[in-house]
Amino acid sequence: MIDFSDDAPILVFGGPYSNVRATRAMRRRALDLGIPSERTICTGDVVAYCAEPAETVREIRDWGIHVVAGNCEESLANDLGDCGCNFDEGSACNRLAKSWFEYASQRIGRADRDWMRALPTALRFSYAGLSFKVVHGGNAGISRWVFASMTDVLAEETALSASDITIAGHCGVPFVAEGHGCTWFNPGVVGMPANDGTPDAWYGLVSSTRDGVHLTTHRLTYDHAAASRSLLAAGFADPYARALVSGLWPSLDVLPDVERAATGRALTDIDLRVTKAPRSGRQTGAPSVAAE
Repeated sequence: MIDFSDDAPILVFGGPYSNVRATRAMRRRALDLGIPSERTICTGDVVAYCAEPAETVREIRDWGIHVVAGNCEESLANDLGDCGCNFDEGSACNRLAKSWFEYASQRIGRADRDWMRALPTALRFSYAGLSFKVVHGGNAGISRWVFASMTDVLAEETALSASDITIAGHCGVPFVAEGHGCTWFNPGVVGMPANDGTPDAWYGLVSSTRDGVHLTTHRLTYDHAAASRSLLAAGFADPYARALVSGLWPSLDVLPDVERAATGRALTDIDLRVTKAPRSGRQTGAPSVAAE
């Protein structure tokens, strides 16, 4: 159990994706915001599409933040043959995954794989009188796709969370949704754009209020052109190198119809206040984090 010292904000983000430049930009932003490593949470997939997997893991480990294992960490830790991303068979992303996962696997050493193996698959913590759970994809599966328009999936996932607020990653698009008395908060990822036609990354902040919490998302700019050049030079995933600049994904197969129709439409910031509601056993006070 790790205790936070006060009710200062918590920084949350997903998907560094082997993009060391975006990861360093996120770390600098945390420093600018005065948010220490012990109040920072990553929803996993430290390693994925981009060209600096070992460097990105080194940056995350040196930063010392809380990390939930993503499917990529699970696959690398257990020496599996693919990323386990749950891409549709035959999709562009599925074909490209074979290349970037092999590239990453060749560059991630045993010590980093051991670190990945020790990562929790979920975190629970209390903050400002509300209960939180952090997962990578979903409660029903580490690589489950959960998007805002998937009402049936969200109904199942929020029921499984047994928390007031669930923080999740994997899908790469920031959103907030509510169901079964639980708020689902995806703050977005830093390693790839959100398919909104801009090269920006995304992260979230959880702040305490007088009667609950304030959930917000924020854009993160970084040297995406240099990240793209690095990926092009590596030569294994040119469509993702172009995506870093265009802000458009190379394949839309994982997207439901609503999110697919929003391709290229610049996202707006999320700004939502969640108030406390009666729940047995709920306690206010300093938040704490526990691994599952």
